[in-house]
Amino acid sequence: MRKQLLILGMIWMIVLSVSASSGKQLFNEGWRFWLGDTLIAKNETFDDSSWKKLVLPHDWSIEQKFDKDAPAGNDGGYLPTGTGWYRKTFNVPKEANGKKLQLYFEGVYMNSDVYVNGQRAGGHPYGYSSFFVDITPYVKTGKNTLAVRVDNSKQKNCRWYTGSGIYRNVWWIEKNPVHVADWGIQIQTPDLQTAIVKTEIVNESAERKTVEVTMEIAGQVKKSTYDLQPQAHIMAEQRFQVPDAKAWSPESPNLYTAQVTVTEQGKALDRADETFGFRTIAYSAEKGLLLNGKSILLNGGCLHHDNGILGTAAYDRAEFRKAELMKQAGFNAVRTSHNVPSEAFLHACDQVGLLVIDEAFDGWREEKNTYDYHTLFDEWWERDLKAMILRDRNHPSIFCWSIGNEIIERKKIEAVTTARKLAALCRQLDPTRPVTSALAAWDSDWEIYDPLAEAHDIVGYNYMIHKAESDHLRAPSRVMMQTESFPNDAWKNFRTVKDHSYVIGDFVWTAMDYIGESGIGRWYYDGDLPGEHYHRPLYPWHASYCGDIDLTGLRKPISHYRSMLWNENGEEHLYIAVKEPDGYKGKIRTTSWSTWPTFECWNWPGHEGKPIEVGVYSHYPTVRLYLDNQLIAEKSVNEMKAIFSLPYKAGVLKAEGLRDGKVMETTTLSTAGAPVSLRLTADREVLHADGQDLSFLVIEAIDEAGHVVPVTDNLLSVSVQGAGTLQALGNADIKDVDPTFDQTHHLWKGRALAVIRSNGKKGRAVVQVKAKGMNKGAEVVKTLRLQFK
Repeated sequence: MRKQLLILGMIWMIVLSVSASSGKQLFNEGWRFWLGDTLIAKNETFDDSSWKKLVLPHDWSIEQKFDKDAPAGNDGGYLPTGTGWYRKTFNVPKEANGKKLQLYFEGVYMNSDVYVNGQRAGGHPYGYSSFFVDITPYVKTGKNTLAVRVDNSKQKNCRWYTGSGIYRNVWWIEKNPVHVADWGIQIQTPDLQTAIVKTEIVNESAERKTVEVTMEIAGQVKKSTYDLQPQAHIMAEQRFQVPDAKAWSPESPNLYTAQVTVTEQGKALDRADETFGFRTIAYSAEKGLLLNGKSILLNGGCLHHDNGILGTAAYDRAEFRKAELMKQAGFNAVRTSHNVPSEAFLHACDQVGLLVIDEAFDGWREEKNTYDYHTLFDEWWERDLKAMILRDRNHPSIFCWSIGNEIIERKKIEAVTTARKLAALCRQLDPTRPVTSALAAWDSDWEIYDPLAEAHDIVGYNYMIHKAESDHLRAPSRVMMQTESFPNDAWKNFRTVKDHSYVIGDFVWTAMDYIGESGIGRWYYDGDLPGEHYHRPLYPWHASYCGDIDLTGLRKPISHYRSMLWNENGEEHLYIAVKEPDGYKGKIRTTSWSTWPTFECWNWPGHEGKPIEVGVYSHYPTVRLYLDNQLIAEKSVNEMKAIFSLPYKAGVLKAEGLRDGKVMETTTLSTAGAPVSLRLTADREVLHADGQDLSFLVIEAIDEAGHVVPVTDNLLSVSVQGAGTLQALGNADIKDVDPTFDQTHHLWKGRALAVIRSNGKKGRAVVQVKAKGMNKGAEVVKTLRLQFK
């Protein structure tokens, strides 16, 4: 699996270079940034020489120190926000005269204003929408100045960490007056051998044009000729039959490319390439969800848009890694809660094979926070929803559109009428996918939401799937999925989906830990601030701990358990996890989204002779547990786990999985000794020298036998010389408020993560990691070399 994902990552970089070859170029380099506000920064003559130089994408909030008084508070992870400016100079050659020039912003958080040579050319208030800015009227031949004001000062405007700034890619787009419209290609696959390609062609010239539109898929070429009146547009359409097409699915994510070329008298005017997959979606209460005609159960995870210690900066490699980690954790689906994701993430889902609920909004007209989307809804919902669907509708990974999440006005008739409007727009722009939203109730009025539920094709249930059987009796044709669930209910939710055809899947909250909603999923001890994350500010807790995967990319025990539940034929069949003894560090208090603190750890000094619980997760019907080769017990597996209690003693735990009395598999967990060295593991050692590529470097403290020492927290320092730079350094401790932008950080449970970024130069990068006081008090130094080509 790992080798396949690495190959896909290389393919993705090739896809990027192809997309940039036809009048679309990445525009991320050569920017300057200043955190502050002055309107004169829009002017050409403004002196920005003292501003910080940077290469996008950029999140300025993650570059600040955690602050318990930050206006975004608990929701925003105690990181500062504010207002910032970006500036860039660029040249327009004479050859561009007569062409349409655009800037394409994949995402700016939030309230952006784009100025070209001192004049406002565009902008967008919603920080998750992609948008175009036509700069043709504002540019001149030669040197030009671009300035972007980003205002994230009005707080609170979100319920989780948003980041601040131009946090996704920016593109330069150059087109002839006759061209393919923005997001103008739509590809539908009504069956597994047919592709219908619809392409909107625009004539923005003052002359009538006769053009030929050529479309190509899998070696088949089809042409048609059209007359375009001035300032008019037409829809070109072709149907392709590909008898030997390979279907797209999570198991086999086969992708194809449709190439569209517009010519006039043999001269190419525009070309656009669009990837897609042959796949069909159907659903019913009787048969559940059918992908390509076959039943599929959704083992899903909700996912916020940040990249952990990198903040929200949407580096393509970081976005691809998120999809890789989810796939490796056994998920086959993701919900992009509660906003439109990056394009890079969706391309990654296409390639690794993750089904996607693409979600537009957290709320509608009534506020959850003072400055959230309710302030924009009436004016902007149609444009923002349209942008999501037109941008994303060709991704085979997307099987469903979501129009909202836990709306506050759910008891009002306006909620029903609004849901119908949003759903109607989805179906108008893309009739091939169902529409959902996530419904929730915090009282006894669930059944009154039936009219709201009926506005959707598939009904999302947040923490309400226990109502499935009674709802099915009342609404027998309703198709349901649990769009959010508590991590601790893994077995119950798995059985609900497995046993009821009308419940098509479960999406746990969450797949991965994230910054903000600080303290959700935490456990705490007597003496700590008590309660749930929404009860009060919880500084220094600044992130979530409800994910199956932590902030460094490490899978928690709950991840291994969930994957084994849903993936009977997967690679995992036996796993050992140990529960922290209650009182070991203090009386343990859990919260609604937490699981009991459980670790892959057999290091509990000071607990010798006292009882400790060991869980063995198993696909096998019987398991045995040994300590230093002495049998503790043999137990039957119930709910895919067996729990053992034994007096703690340092040594080696061994679990055996048995079927019909025969040992089928063995796994061990050893007590680690004192830390004597570091182990550096890079996910990739050969990278692109493009200023964008990343290597994720896991740093572990190990003993003489090479075991990770899960009880050490030594201070690290990391330096990078040559063709790379240290972008971030951190750990998975959601109470550790040391910044992730400097060169030092502590290990947590023997582990940390460094992210190395290309600085645009070819050659070697030398990464040196030092740990203080590890080997009998000495300093340990380890070096890793990365190659940038």
